[in-house]
Amino acid sequence: MTRSASITRKTGETNIELALTIDGEGKSELETGVPFMTHMLDLFTKHGQFDLTINAKGDTEVDDHHTTEDIGICLGQVLREALGDKKGIKRYGNAFVPMDETLAQVVVDLSNRPHLEMRAHFPSQKVGTFDTELVHEFLWKLALEARMNLHVIVHYGQNTHHIIEAIFKALARALDEATTIDPRIKGVPSTKGML
Repeated sequence: MTRSASITRKTGETNIELALTIDGEGKSELETGVPFMTHMLDLFTKHGQFDLTINAKGDTEVDDHHTTEDIGICLGQVLREALGDKKGIKRYGNAFVPMDETLAQVVVDLSNRPHLEMRAHFPSQKVGTFDTELVHEFLWKLALEARMNLHVIVHYGQNTHHIIEAIFKALARALDEATTIDPRIKGVPSTKGML
């Protein structure tokens, strides 16, 4: 069974083609127009053992907001579609990732109830040309469109690049765990009988 999905989303601000395979090999082909997001999504793909292809064009001459937000929307939608009926998945995932002085934790529940809880402070407002407030925007749209609980906790850290990178690596590893098929689970992991 190949759990994969793709989407094309065109607006007046962005044009995005995105494809995701959950049970992948950590391969990425990324053209986002936002170099820092390309870097984060590349390591997200590698650490989650997903396959991810993105070809995004957006109004980056204005800023990176629309492109970053819309990639989050598209990634959330294809993740939800690729999961299908969610039968046999572990549902929950938790990952701690250290990066030098930083320790980040991400906990997810593929519950069909979207929520983002983010406890993180970025010492710098920018990493290169990237506005660090867009990390929250990306994660909120991802959680909303994937319809998952997403909790992000940065226990400590000083370097903004390290903090964001640790978040994306922990996100990947938590999602890898949550999407894993557990042969012991019959149907969906919920007493409701559905997610």
